[in-house]
Amino acid sequence: MIHSRITGTGGCLPGAPVDNNALIAARGLDSSDEWIAERTGIRARHFAPAGTAASDLALVASQRALEAAGCAPNDIDLIVLATSTPDFIFPSTAALLQDKLGITNGAAAFDLQAVCSGFIYALAVADKFIRSGSHTRALVVGAEVFSRILDWRDRGTCVLFGDGAGAIVLEASTTPGIYATALHADGRYRDILAVAGHVCDGQPIGDPFLRMDGQAVFKFAVKVLAEVADEVMRAAGMTADQVDWLVPHQANIRIMQATARKLRLPAEKCIVTVDRHGNTSAASIPLALDEAVRSGKIGAGDTVLLEGVGGGFTWGAALLKF
Repeated sequence: MIHSRITGTGGCLPGAPVDNNALIAARGLDSSDEWIAERTGIRARHFAPAGTAASDLALVASQRALEAAGCAPNDIDLIVLATSTPDFIFPSTAALLQDKLGITNGAAAFDLQAVCSGFIYALAVADKFIRSGSHTRALVVGAEVFSRILDWRDRGTCVLFGDGAGAIVLEASTTPGIYATALHADGRYRDILAVAGHVCDGQPIGDPFLRMDGQAVFKFAVKVLAEVADEVMRAAGMTADQVDWLVPHQANIRIMQATARKLRLPAEKCIVTVDRHGNTSAASIPLALDEAVRSGKIGAGDTVLLEGVGGGFTWGAALLKF
């Protein structure tokens, strides 16, 4: 039976970190470090400089993942890239990444859009491609430049997000790596987190900035994250006490803590990077995973639960052995 396993991770955070005080001063926000940190857990984030696109961040993260996996670019036969902030309408950011990596073997490459759940969706899709036998080695990436869609006058949203990219190499294996995945969406909740603008006839139509009902998002996120985590554990025949690490979407420390409590997981089992990265949407889970692996927290044989929730509304989880 064919399984898939993560064999390498990589991350990219552009530029120097921008702490809360620096952001407040630069944007003239009516806020404070204490107000932001108390409500979100965020102390700093990174912003991509002008001219730097999602594919540029994805390139660095992917190169680091390939190096960790001991792979050459042309060993990859599938690229699935999750982003809500692509370089262009088309071609896909995945195709641009493929070219920048120098992959010339005709590997399939496509973007996937599920906002902050994007990496979980991309991982689940790549896992199914590999399990089918059609592909043997996938590059799964989350890359975002959310700073390009923030309204800097809205202190409730602009302090939350940052830019970055994370990547993994997922390879065919004879031993289980990805135990179970679960994906869900409910479009009835589309308005509580959205960027409702688009381009029509060469003109911007609608609101081009991110808008969010924070309270509604919080309530929805805590509920569905606990449910989907239980779902993948049941599917794998495991219980929470068998999970070594929880790597949640890094959106808000209160959501992460509430989810861990619902799962009866101790706080020390939860990987937290939101304080330094902010919310990097589809990049947040692979960035947190990469940092935990490179720091030695997550090691070979560990059972890891990944979960995310985002606009759409979308949510999902994956349970895996490293």
